[in-house]
Amino acid sequence: MLTFSQLKKYSRNSKIKRKNSPKLFNNPQKKAVCLRVLTISPKKPNSANRRIVKAIITQSKVKLTAKIPGEGHNLQQHSMVLIRGASVRDLIGVSYAAIRSKFDLSGVKNRKTARSRFGVKKN
Repeated sequence: MLTFSQLKKYSRNSKIKRKNSPKLFNNPQKKAVCLRVLTISPKKPNSANRRIVKAIITQSKVKLTAKIPGEGHNLQQHSMVLIRGASVRDLIGVSYAAIRSKFDLSGVKNRKTARSRFGVKKN
């Protein structure tokens, strides 16, 4: 249900779309510097320790948290990563993901399936 101020600004038939990744400023990816690399636990019913990175975008100085996909990583403080928008459903407050095999984040070792997502070249 729209409020009166929203109705004044937009009509009912206009498509108001919420942006998936507002901190990227309409860009598909952004370069960021790692501030901290840590693990958090997902919400119910899942249970594991998910690896995330707290990063700051180099151009705009915006802080965000991004998931590190795949098994294992080599990130540490001051590493450069490439960030993209992604919906991580079981992690609260995480709506970005790091891209494997770009800048300092290496690809997943011994990966055989879905290699392009995890930055692994074909042997």
